[in-house]
Amino acid sequence: MAYNKKAVCASLENLSKSNFEKFRQALVDRPGERKVPLSKVEDKNQLEVTNVLVSTFTDAGAPAVTAELLREIGCFNEAQNLDEELSKHSSKAPSDRRESLGSSSRSNVCHQGDDEEHFVDRHKTELIKRLSNINPILDFLLEKNVIQDEVYDNIRAVKGNQQKMREIYRQALKSGNKAKDLFLKALEENDPYLVDDLRENRK
Repeated sequence: MAYNKKAVCASLENLSKSNFEKFRQALVDRPGERKVPLSKVEDKNQLEVTNVLVSTFTDAGAPAVTAELLREIGCFNEAQNLDEELSKHSSKAPSDRRESLGSSSRSNVCHQGDDEEHFVDRHKTELIKRLSNINPILDFLLEKNVIQDEVYDNIRAVKGNQQKMREIYRQALKSGNKAKDLFLKALEENDPYLVDDLRENRK
């Protein structure tokens, strides 16, 4: 997970002096249970602030909070670059997709002929773009232990449905097909018409 810390620090180092000051203030003002006192970030450099982010929100949660705050202060390009960098790194991680495809516990949607790509991977772009009923899905993933309280809080705190969906893919579904199967089950229960439409369009 050291990669996350490195990526967060690099994002902060790309900020101008004034934007970095805005970021520190936004971090102090950020609502939620995990508060950062001014004394922890006042007159601190990028690495020191990164350490505060990681110690407060964990290595896994710090990037989402960083991207959220970057957007809040208007640094949209920096936030997008951070998201893309982490997504690129995540995509290089070994996948257990082929092993999971042999499991009898996978969703029926996984049976798409010889196509080994999972439904939620195949329709990632459309799901990010179109899914709006996200909070019940997060509740389901938390209940099924796909995500823990901290990741749940981090994703809920992200502004915008599309960005929340990107964080679900990045943080909640990285563990493999079992998590994706449960995510798909939540999709079927909470937005069945969208799921049906995606299945029909593939035919």
